Amino acid sequence: MGPTAAGKTAVALELATRFALKLISVDSMMVYRGLNIGTAKPKPELLLKAPHALIDIREFWEPYSAQDFCRDATLAIANAHAQGRLPILVGGTGLYFRALEHGLSDLPARDQALRDELQLALKTHGVVALHARLAELDPVSAARIHAHDPQRITRALEVIALTGKPFSSLLAARKRMQDQGAQDQGAQDQGAQDLGAQDLDIHKFVLSPASRALLHERIGLRTLAMFEEGLVAEVGALMGMPRFDRHFSAFRAVGYRQVIEHLDGAYDLPECRQRVLFATRQYAKRQLTWLRAERNAVWIEAESAAQAIAAALKPSARS
Repeated sequence: MGPTAAGKTAVALELATRFALKLISVDSMMVYRGLNIGTAKPKPELLLKAPHALIDIREFWEPYSAQDFCRDATLAIANAHAQGRLPILVGGTGLYFRALEHGLSDLPARDQALRDELQLALKTHGVVALHARLAELDPVSAARIHAHDPQRITRALEVIALTGKPFSSLLAARKRMQDQGAQDQGAQDQGAQDLGAQDLDIHKFVLSPASRALLHERIGLRTLAMFEEGLVAEVGALMGMPRFDRHFSAFRAVGYRQVIEHLDGAYDLPECRQRVLFATRQYAKRQLTWLRAERNAVWIEAESAAQAIAAALKPSARS
């Protein structure tokens, strides 16, 4: 685990050259095809040498949730063990790590027939009308979800139709369960059992540069590299695709949101770079706050992380 630009991918790739590992991405944005530069997705040549599960498994218009991740990651972990490999989960999406370890409250799986009905209603009546319908059924969710966010609006309406309960009340129940799970080791064990992971020996490492100044320096270098590698062109190409909608979850990610606004004429390129830099620093700060609540996590400086993790892996990893 670790904040953005901490060096997680580099450490994972180094470990993959030394042990029989299966790398599993824990990143809510790397699941999307076409979002490469802005997500700092490993380059294709690196993925050939050290494949990562759960990268490039969705189109940008397709939803992907923590529930989806728990299902996919559990399967990837089982496949790794079946191959005699040690699963290494690497990424910066703290919610996904926590969901896998503690479990989530019972939200219904997507219902394709109902989803098709909602998509038809969306095309017929428009997103604003569906948001108004959500406001009638669940004012709390409607206040939280943007009126032009079709993905979240339709998901909320779907859950309401399937459960007969406000979506917001189910999310509140999920948060209460997660909070309890973070405080109660017994709840942690139960969450693992719910995921079929009760026999796993979990080691958690948080990678973090030695100082905030060093982290900010790394973020600055990464931000500069993204623009030099063609982030603006990548976003422009995505905006030109027929299914593009700026309100999809994929485009709320740091970097993509700001570049979309730049290409819309909201501000010039230098200001865009500064906005991405500032937003990335704020995102890293939130990640660190989240990570400090992780129980039984070993914090290590990124510069010495590979050696420290390798020492912990040696008893259980086969080279």
